[in-house]
Amino acid sequence: MDLSKKHLEASSTSLLVCTEVIILLSSFNLLGHYFLGLATATTVIRGNDTDQRALLQFKSKITSDQLKVMESWNSSIHFCQWYGVTCSRKHQRVTKLELQLLKVSGSLSPYIGNLSFLRELNLADLINNSISGEITSNLSACFKLTFFRMRSNQLTGEIPGSFGLLSKLKFLSFINNSLTGSIPPALGNLSSLEELYFTYNALSGVLPEALGRLTNLTQGNEIQGTLDPNLAITMPYVGALSVWGNRIYGEIPISISNASNLYQLQLDGNRLSGNVPSLEKLEKLFALNLGENHLGYGREGDLNFICTLVNKTTLKYLDMGINNLGGVFPECISNFSSNLLQLVIQQNKIWGRIPEGIANLINLETLGASRNQLSGPIPSDIGRLQNLKIFYASNNSLSGYIPHSIGNLTVLSKLALDFNNLQGTIPSSLGNCQNLLVIGLLLVQRDNNRLFSILLV
Repeated sequence: MDLSKKHLEASSTSLLVCTEVIILLSSFNLLGHYFLGLATATTVIRGNDTDQRALLQFKSKITSDQLKVMESWNSSIHFCQWYGVTCSRKHQRVTKLELQLLKVSGSLSPYIGNLSFLRELNLADLINNSISGEITSNLSACFKLTFFRMRSNQLTGEIPGSFGLLSKLKFLSFINNSLTGSIPPALGNLSSLEELYFTYNALSGVLPEALGRLTNLTQGNEIQGTLDPNLAITMPYVGALSVWGNRIYGEIPISISNASNLYQLQLDGNRLSGNVPSLEKLEKLFALNLGENHLGYGREGDLNFICTLVNKTTLKYLDMGINNLGGVFPECISNFSSNLLQLVIQQNKIWGRIPEGIANLINLETLGASRNQLSGPIPSDIGRLQNLKIFYASNNSLSGYIPHSIGNLTVLSKLALDFNNLQGTIPSSLGNCQNLLVIGLLLVQRDNNRLFSILLV
């Protein structure tokens, strides 16, 4: 994506649909240096015997090491240089143990709880790990642990309630194991937790109310199906509907326009298709997120719903990027309330000019219009958007010169205008944008009948 997704936190009255435990959208890549080969240190560094013994006990429970990655775990080199082990520089204590992707089989030794400086434990499998047995409750002794990933193994038994003592834990994943029992209410004590994965297990019971205390969690699900055509009738008083990041397909119900109390509508990251209905009656609408769906038919008329949002003085966030929306960029955008902060239309099939009247949206902070079929010049009064921080319009067919007024965007931090048909020189006024961190400009300049390309990234 050209822009990072920007979701609003739902208020305490928000409706957040959940059918599975909790599935997060984030991902981590901690493969690091493992594919660069084994360490070949020639000297032995003085270290901590407790950590070394704990690692050797861990190794003793490994019954199969197909890639022989643990052959380096011997006395010829210091344990901090063993494969998959990372230590702190100052104290030479184990801070990371990462053995994912390595076809290792065995069980989890309780001695791992003696690694009191351990911060990250990653034994996740994307190929053929098979760590089996129960989760040792001794892990609660690793009080500095922030990252714990045991995805796709053969763990059995229950999740230890003692995990609630890991107060610094931010990431916890047991996806695709054979865990049973219920989710311990003690996990509600993990106030630092940001991501929690329990899907594809045999857990039972209800979701503990204590998890409601985990205010740092980012939540998502994989709900499938369609939206009820009588949605607004069955939920007439709903203030916020948030089902982003699921597998909902079909059309947005026409009845949604009757949900007059709706102030937040988040439908992005699904498989919705068809036309977006009129939203004229949603007078309280504050945020409308429709991005990353299959909305529209790539033709004129797809954007008719835009003009039903004119004069919505509460509307601040409008995101319809990454869809199949076609048609001319509506002139009615010029009549939107000046309270609008974010307008994202990127990666659609929208053509025509960027309306000159867009300069009326004087409080706009983000304008994302990349990867469309826009043509014509950049609005000459673009400099009126003095609160604009992000302006992306790359991969279009924009032509003409970059307006000198762009130098008035003094808080601009990200600018992308590359892969257009712009010409001329970069305005010297752009030097006024002292906060500019990312710049992409592709200009075509004619000098003595020779054609030059200038690319700044």
